[in-house]
Amino acid sequence: MVVNVVDLNKLVEFSQKSGLLGTTEDRQRIKKNVLKTTSFNIVLICLESGQEIPSRPEPYEVCFYIIDGSGIFTVGEEKYDLAKGNIVFVPANVARGIKSNKRLTLLGIQESH
Repeated sequence: MVVNVVDLNKLVEFSQKSGLLGTTEDRQRIKKNVLKTTSFNIVLICLESGQEIPSRPEPYEVCFYIIDGSGIFTVGEEKYDLAKGNIVFVPANVARGIKSNKRLTLLGIQESH
């Protein structure tokens, strides 16, 4: 049996770029792979206040868990103001985006892809 223990605190890192993170390169700086299995992937996302991942559809399901901070999550045409302790599920092929209101740390638990 293989057990993975990860200290998320050691992975937290924020980008200095402000505003819209519109390119793949911009998003790679704020997103770190935590764990990949044949069933799911977990990524850590860290956004400074005011940073935004633009809304776009992805071909996999994801559940976002907010560890700290707050932000506006776009799911399809709806917007949700979420904060520490909240979870939101987004089905595959539905547009999703995140705009940080207060320095935001969250996990994305994704369908394997």
